[in-house]
Amino acid sequence: MAGCGQDASTAGVLTGQEPPKADIRVDGQLHETKLGSYCWTARCVDTIGADEQLKGEEPVKVSHGAKVEFVMDYKPLPNKFNVLQMKEDGKHTELHVADHSFQAPIEKGVYYYSFGVWWMDSTRENVVHGDAFYHFVLEVA
Repeated sequence: MAGCGQDASTAGVLTGQEPPKADIRVDGQLHETKLGSYCWTARCVDTIGADEQLKGEEPVKVSHGAKVEFVMDYKPLPNKFNVLQMKEDGKHTELHVADHSFQAPIEKGVYYYSFGVWWMDSTRENVVHGDAFYHFVLEVA
């Protein structure tokens, strides 16, 4: 994830009342994401799914195959990631994330995304300090 340094493997305590803001960067431009469901410190919040939460939102217009990078200015950074792509027809695809980014689809259309991040404990297996899901919509022209 782009941002400054430290990741959750060197984590102390998560700070703030809710997860940090996250953006996507496409062609050098930052675009906000919407915070979905999360568990942070001692609080969990459930929201509607990405496609419902993003209804009426203007999609970020991207060219086919464009690099979409996740950006978060927070320490520690999360150390586990997942991206789910949803098409308007309801088809879901889990995407490969490399270097905190993925490639936009080749096929024209509107795509909804749920970007899941976890702050995993570095010494205790399967211990999660916090998690968050960030949603955004892209239109491949």
